Amino acid sequence: MEQGTVEPQPEARVWLPAQAASAEPYGARDRGGAPAAAPCTRPPRPRPRRHSVRGQVLDALRRALTVGELLPGEVYSAPALGERYGVSATPVREAMQQLAGEGAVEVVPNRGFRVCERSSRDLAELSEVRTMLELPAIVRLARAVPPERWEELRPLAEDGVAAAARGDRAGYAEADHAFHQALIALTGNRRLTEVTGGLLRRAQWSAGGGGRPRTADLLADASEHTALLDALVAQEHAVVERIARTHLSAARHRH
Repeated sequence: MEQGTVEPQPEARVWLPAQAASAEPYGARDRGGAPAAAPCTRPPRPRPRRHSVRGQVLDALRRALTVGELLPGEVYSAPALGERYGVSATPVREAMQQLAGEGAVEVVPNRGFRVCERSSRDLAELSEVRTMLELPAIVRLARAVPPERWEELRPLAEDGVAAAARGDRAGYAEADHAFHQALIALTGNRRLTEVTGGLLRRAQWSAGGGGRPRTADLLADASEHTALLDALVAQEHAVVERIARTHLSAARHRH
């Protein structure tokens, strides 16, 4: 196995959904309703489409990056990761290319992909940019969106609290991402939603190689989502701005 790769882990394999076979193929009965003669050969089951496999691999790689199973600075080959997840190297390579475009990994010619390393300064800069983009958007939305619309985001905030209470770092990262995407999507600006979502991903992955955060830290971060919603519903604009600014600070986003 190539240097820098991870050992196969059976529990991390990506199991693809089986294709459902119909109980009776098309044309199995004649016009009178009687069973027709069985065909000589059974049509082959369709193979899973490549993009669906790639999507599952992408989700698995994102989780591995978030929880620190793929370490910053280490190089991982597509064949080795394919063996780990029980798929061929092709969907792994395609998923890694997408992650490279998002800034999570970089291509190492003839070797594979290196997980990007980021310093505390990188995290601070990511937080600063997120604050510049998200904070004004949230403040504007606080004055424009009716209270009942904010309640529609409550289940997403509760998902985050539940994941945090379990100490599920990857689950909380996904819930955090979903909450912020839904919030910023209320602006109607697709580009803003896309850019801020990508910045949050980078902040989450940047901490992947560090120590595992305490459940209390995850809960503190998750509670800011519910507190922000409470302030938005109550139309307490000054409180909204204060909570949002604190939540976007670099020191708090190390999950």
